Amino acid sequence: MSNLPIFDVAGSAMQAQSVRLSTVASNLANANTIAGTAEGAYRAKMPLFQTETIPSKPELAGVRVAEVQESTAAPTRRYDPGNPSANEQGYVFAPEIDPVAQMVDMISASRSYQANVEVFNSAKELAVATLNMGR
Repeated sequence: MSNLPIFDVAGSAMQAQSVRLSTVASNLANANTIAGTAEGAYRAKMPLFQTETIPSKPELAGVRVAEVQESTAAPTRRYDPGNPSANEQGYVFAPEIDPVAQMVDMISASRSYQANVEVFNSAKELAVATLNMGR
């Protein structure tokens, strides 16, 4: 906890967006994976954000990741009997992940992270300018 709670607010937002970026990266990395069973298929992950009050200033709120949820969407079933991962009927299962939607989410998370970095830097510059006023 800092004496300037804006750092806590911006820092919590940057941490939350970092988790969001990591889950998007994981989803994109696993978008083309396959499994022999529907249960074994990768499920897209999405962080669930929750407000979090700053203990030193209860009127201010930051954000935290409450949990990382897995998608409930059924995996896509494809007929590929030549695949070594195929089940007895010749089907493989792929995650239901839309790469375009994931890229949009990644851009949004990246811009949110960048905006909070700017807030952090502006607050730092103001604090330094305030300290330099007494010189």
